Amino acid sequence: MLVLCLAPDSGQVRAAGRVPTSANAVFATAAWSHADIGGLNPQVFELALRAVSCAARSGTVENFSTLTIIDYSRPSTEKRLWVFDLQTRALRYEELVAHGSGSGENLPTSFSNEPETHQSSLGLFRTEAAYFGKNGYSLRLHGLDEGFNDRAYERAIVMHGAPYVSDDVVRAQGRLGRSWGCPALRLGIVRELIDTVKGSGLIFAYYPDQRWLQSSKYLGDCAADG
Repeated sequence: MLVLCLAPDSGQVRAAGRVPTSANAVFATAAWSHADIGGLNPQVFELALRAVSCAARSGTVENFSTLTIIDYSRPSTEKRLWVFDLQTRALRYEELVAHGSGSGENLPTSFSNEPETHQSSLGLFRTEAAYFGKNGYSLRLHGLDEGFNDRAYERAIVMHGAPYVSDDVVRAQGRLGRSWGCPALRLGIVRELIDTVKGSGLIFAYYPDQRWLQSSKYLGDCAADG
């Protein structure tokens, strides 16, 4: 059983198929106590929910329907991206995802908000529109964590598919290929997954980086108040 420490609330859904702005009802212990979270670490899941609850209570985000969690503390050879439907509290996807070439080899250890580093970024993102770019069908991301990912748009950090993300690549070279900082997915799932999360989703990218954990506005007192 997954036990979370988030307070219930009587907030009402503002639009069909979307989570209420207050979001506390969705993030209450009872709502998620029996949730199937696949191979995701329950502590990372709870941290993500608390960060999203904080963002909702502060008015930073509203009317969102999915939560994507990336756990960069895991190696690229393991599935480390999960997509949850917040309306039904269901796990929709559990996938491989590549990290930036500047972040490390199989296991990333360095993260940045700076251009030209080719490093992945941590924190909370909002999904925006899908488009066709040099990497095919892609999803624009808006970084919400000031100082940690708020330059994502400037850095062209997007979700896209890549041929270097697959089990075959893992078997051949012992790790996935790497991006220039983007969360890259396998080609066979990317369009379906992007269409699921675009426009009304949140992404929480995790690593036990102490500076981020102690400084993010979504992981401080606001989250603790829940």
